[in-house]
Amino acid sequence: MGRGLTKTKLGINQLVADKLRQAADVLEQQNANPFRVSAYRRGADTVATLEQPVDSILESEGIDGLVSLPTIGRGIATAIDEIVRSGTWSQLERLRGTLDPEHLFQTVPGIGPGLAQRIHETLHIDTLEALETAAHNGRLQHVPGLGARRAAAIRASLQVMLGRLPHRIRQHTDGPAIDLLLEVDAEYRDKAAAKKLPTIAPKRFNPENKAWLPILHTHRDNWHFTALFSNTGRAHQLKKTGDWVVLYFYDDHHQEGQYTVVTETHGPLKGKRVIRGREAECRQHYAK
Repeated sequence: MGRGLTKTKLGINQLVADKLRQAADVLEQQNANPFRVSAYRRGADTVATLEQPVDSILESEGIDGLVSLPTIGRGIATAIDEIVRSGTWSQLERLRGTLDPEHLFQTVPGIGPGLAQRIHETLHIDTLEALETAAHNGRLQHVPGLGARRAAAIRASLQVMLGRLPHRIRQHTDGPAIDLLLEVDAEYRDKAAAKKLPTIAPKRFNPENKAWLPILHTHRDNWHFTALFSNTGRAHQLKKTGDWVVLYFYDDHHQEGQYTVVTETHGPLKGKRVIRGREAECRQHYAK
């Protein structure tokens, strides 16, 4: 093995292994599923002992090349892909409370500070992958001041940035059923009110760096959830930081996504917990 390859392997593989171990440590502190904690640690050990740099595997074999490695499932492989591309991992930053989605969105050509803020506040998303999905399913065009032409330009930029061909873009379905999402929302709010959850200190809107934001890790059926109160500027402005709940989810096949659950303020569902983007299903749920 040449000096250049050895240096590359030690650099990128060590970076990935370190971040996987950091995530395991944070999850353990937050009382997450011990199997998930163990999975990250096993994945870190695999990466740290590889004889080939993970970026070379991704370049030659893609995500499937990582999945073929011992202890590396699709979820960890996708995390490795993000770390290799950006040097950061949005999930780890979210768990630590240091994720700044508006700054992240500004790395996309054509998105300035104002548009980045409107995207975050309107769609309640915080990763480039979620932005990519919104650009393809039409949700991005719902952002004020963003038309079809600009959305298409952003979609093309994301395709280049994320290194995906059109047929490889992940188009997740609606995700967990309404009743599961509402169950997790209720569990989170109940445990947060009873102060039974660990808290993190979010980076945004927290000048005193207080650990005030409760975080919940739980699962229902085949879905794994992380729940937090919304820490967006809009939530603070409307004093909804104790009402709006953001649910992140993934399954064993790494179908992932996020929803925001709110207390409806008008219409037939006024006073009910409603999942933004799935209002029609919520009406059917409450009509049972």
